[in-house]
Amino acid sequence: MKNRTTQLPDLSSFGLDQARHIYYQLTPAELIEEALKRNEGVLTENGALAIDTGEFTGRSPKDRFIVEDDITRDTVWWGKVNFKFDGAKFDALLQKVCNYLSERDVFVRDSCACANEKYHIDIRVITETAYQNLFSHHLFLRPDVINPGLAPEWTIIAAPGFTASPEEDGTRQHNFSIINFSKKIILIGGTGYTGEIKKGIFSVLNFVLPLEKKVLSMHCSANTGAKGDTAIFFGLSGTGKTTLSADPERSLIGDDEHGWSDYTIFNFEGGCYAKCADLTAEKEPQIFNAIQFGALLENINFIKGTRQVNFSNIDKTENTRVAYPLHHINNAVIPSIGASPKNIFFLTCDAFGILPPISKLTPEQAMYHFISGYTAKVAGTEAGITEPKATFSACFGEAFLPLNPVTYANLLGQKIKDHQVNVWLVNTGWSGGPYGTGKRIKLKYTRAMITAALNGELCNVTYIEHPVFNLRMPVSCPNVPDQLLDPKNTWSNAENYDEKAQNLAIAFNKNFEQYANLSNLAISEAGPNVPAQV
Repeated sequence: MKNRTTQLPDLSSFGLDQARHIYYQLTPAELIEEALKRNEGVLTENGALAIDTGEFTGRSPKDRFIVEDDITRDTVWWGKVNFKFDGAKFDALLQKVCNYLSERDVFVRDSCACANEKYHIDIRVITETAYQNLFSHHLFLRPDVINPGLAPEWTIIAAPGFTASPEEDGTRQHNFSIINFSKKIILIGGTGYTGEIKKGIFSVLNFVLPLEKKVLSMHCSANTGAKGDTAIFFGLSGTGKTTLSADPERSLIGDDEHGWSDYTIFNFEGGCYAKCADLTAEKEPQIFNAIQFGALLENINFIKGTRQVNFSNIDKTENTRVAYPLHHINNAVIPSIGASPKNIFFLTCDAFGILPPISKLTPEQAMYHFISGYTAKVAGTEAGITEPKATFSACFGEAFLPLNPVTYANLLGQKIKDHQVNVWLVNTGWSGGPYGTGKRIKLKYTRAMITAALNGELCNVTYIEHPVFNLRMPVSCPNVPDQLLDPKNTWSNAENYDEKAQNLAIAFNKNFEQYANLSNLAISEAGPNVPAQV
């Protein structure tokens, strides 16, 4: 028995044409109904579907592989991020997964990625569960016309109930996410965490677009103003990327993954996958209001005895999530395309209290800080962290980069120069001392600085140079105390500041050593001074 759709996609190449049931292109309401029938989740009081992803409540970076072949052998940045997988092992594992799924129900969805049609790729997602297919409906773009007879460019197969045998299958453990660029297949098993689906395609685009299309793929959010001026925001978790890009005075292009072609910024996705720990209507009204019928909540807890979500309860995981289509955001830009940016913001939560609240970067400094991807973790965020810890993630998304980070930085630098873009480094972290001594920079001041940058109010003010990091700091900014703008002025002990600044500078330069051989001298020299003359 098949579902009511008269024309089904051809799944015979995977042996899935004989699956027990094939559910094709179901609506969110139908997928929620199927998920409830299968006890995959429950409804919240506002109609969202709440599910648990099981053993894995986040990505498993050490279990993400790329098949080594003629396409990838000399191009992929092999090492700590990209792990090699044998092609013959992939073929055997693919057959085992398909045999497993052929005895079960499968949910199939045809969709695409990249809002700019010049670059879009067709994607077929085959999932074991209804909730994974609902996630795919939300996060990928939804074409107006679907032709199941056409073969997609890429296929994602996700089977959370299948577990691998590491000795036989070549995996590290029983879960896996494997990208095969020759066969254009992403194979996921042993994990129900939906983010593996989303980031699999992001990794594909991070490989294909820069190499083949000269399009810069970016892990960033983007919005646009009433005059069509686009701004993009880079930042690791906890830096405020989602909060600061969600501006009621500006329209949202997208919250996570974008491409920068010759003249446009375009969203890769058709929805958002937002963190919702401690979510409130006051702090994140757009995300809070997007949680309505059709939305997919992951690993949340309820207030006891109710179906009301307790967003402050993170007993299952700090990585509670919600997925929803972009049209759940009132001021979303659809189609999700904007002009080339006028302003770029690198957001960092500097828990050492060293970096200025806002500084303007040269193109070379922009490339240096883009490659560095700095933020800091504070005490309590991870086991064993008792004081601030510097963290670097190249291009603010190292885990998803198949190519060497310098490749992306070179593209960024060229586009900054071609379009004369203002680039700003914004510290959303501490001032007046490190975490535990100083205070977190007030959100209202950060918003004021970003607004001033967007409005051009920082173009003609006086700048002074930071003595260690060589960053140009404005001496004044509307609605921000002058003293705050130079971080050293906020410390009670200037000598302590100088010492900590040099320590952070050393960490920056040590991290950059791995990229120095591939970077030109101007980029390397755009880093901080060590030792510093202060």
